[in-house]
Amino acid sequence: MSYANQLRIQQHLEQLAEFTATPGEGTTRMSYSPQGQQARAYIKAQMEAAGLSVCEDAIGNIFGKSQAQDPALPSVMIGSHFDSVPNGGAFDGPAGVVMGLEVAKLFQEHRLLPRYPLEVVALVEEEGASFGRGLLASCAIAGKVDAEELHRLRDSQGQSAAQCMAQVGFDADRVASVVREPQTLKAFIELHIEQGPVLEQEGLDVGLVDVIVGITQLVVTITGKAGHAGTTPMDRRHDALVAASQVISRVGDFAREAGDETVATTGKIQVFPNGANVIPSKVIFTVDIRSKRLDKLQQVVEQTKACIQQQAGAGIACQIEQPLLVEPTRLHSGIHSQLQKHSEALGLSHRTMVSGAGHDAMIFAGITDVGLVFVPSKDGLSHHPDEWTDYEQIQKGIDVIFQTVKEITEASSYD
Repeated sequence: MSYANQLRIQQHLEQLAEFTATPGEGTTRMSYSPQGQQARAYIKAQMEAAGLSVCEDAIGNIFGKSQAQDPALPSVMIGSHFDSVPNGGAFDGPAGVVMGLEVAKLFQEHRLLPRYPLEVVALVEEEGASFGRGLLASCAIAGKVDAEELHRLRDSQGQSAAQCMAQVGFDADRVASVVREPQTLKAFIELHIEQGPVLEQEGLDVGLVDVIVGITQLVVTITGKAGHAGTTPMDRRHDALVAASQVISRVGDFAREAGDETVATTGKIQVFPNGANVIPSKVIFTVDIRSKRLDKLQQVVEQTKACIQQQAGAGIACQIEQPLLVEPTRLHSGIHSQLQKHSEALGLSHRTMVSGAGHDAMIFAGITDVGLVFVPSKDGLSHHPDEWTDYEQIQKGIDVIFQTVKEITEASSYD
């Protein structure tokens, strides 16, 4: 039996996909952009239509809370993020936001008044595409972000995160008010597309995540000296890009040497002054490192830092920032068991999985009990305009979460 409304799911996702800065070239929706504001208005309206009481926090996260038999009890929170990478897909993040909207609508349609409040969240800045800081919103909720950081983080135009927030009515200086104390949350459950090929290849309906890999990001600045590309001899150059390339070419080797499915990626690079006939004076690039083992994560970080420092000297200066470090996270076994039980009751095929991508769920695991459900990604493709998950598969994932949430908003334990 199916509970979630597939047509409604499709309509939500198609409408959110319209809010993009790159029509016809995928979803580009930065959190504080005009497109982000359009999505915000839509999500708030849909929360209200589902009977939720809606509010926003100081950095722009959206919350919709249901009525409950005892409103003072901690919330069972569900949802995901609504920002995107540049030229990304329509499902990464929004699938989980739509899950929250749909579960709330099902509670309304079934006239359910839960004992514990149901709370739907739509989070900003999970991707880190604006300011190079992934999982920003959930980290703020967990008390891991301060106002100083929001004033320091910059986008590609040089604007600080605090400035971007202020332009749309939010206040970085009040970020401390965003923190959720553990006693206000009973659980957090997220639905997300897998972003990998396993579920599709194995013909499975849902993946039930028990571990999320650790993830860290380095922001590296290498400074040299600009010069004329034609008149500066090769032995008198201080080329920042050449120094950066020495590091970038080794990062993948460090991950392969670590093993245990450890991966490392240089995904963003800025060259200054970026002229065809000018020796680069400065390069800023990122290094994203992930592993299910903390020791392997730390090993690659140290090797990368050592390689960077080897470039210093002879007119080259290096600076390393590490804005994100999240250790591998084991999710709550009781919620995992509930998700498994309801998958089986619904007749859905499933498997336990390790998540190779970072998710807001991993941050929430530091303050509450967490579950994470994956639905299949066509060809394992994500962060790409052709990213796709069948609406029927999303419906199945939502059914599992609806049944699970319906139970845990009534019960005092997961047994």
